[in-house]
Amino acid sequence: MNVNVKFFGATAYEVGERELEIILVENTTASAALSKIIRQFPRLSNHKLLISVNLEYVLGGEILKDGDEIAIFTAVSGG
Repeated sequence: MNVNVKFFGATAYEVGERELEIILVENTTASAALSKIIRQFPRLSNHKLLISVNLEYVLGGEILKDGDEIAIFTAVSGG
């Protein structure tokens, strides 16, 4: 199955692009997809990462479906 991945902020800098498509096996979780992406772009492991699926924050156990959109970004704080 194909999943679209978008990168924001420092993650886009580390990857060198803002968007890419990855191929995953059926029943892949969001956290497993993130692990695959980190293996492909190891510098991402230097950041505390958050992930969303189809515009909703997720914890990682959610099963992805063909055509889903993952967004990966770093935690930010304001004050």
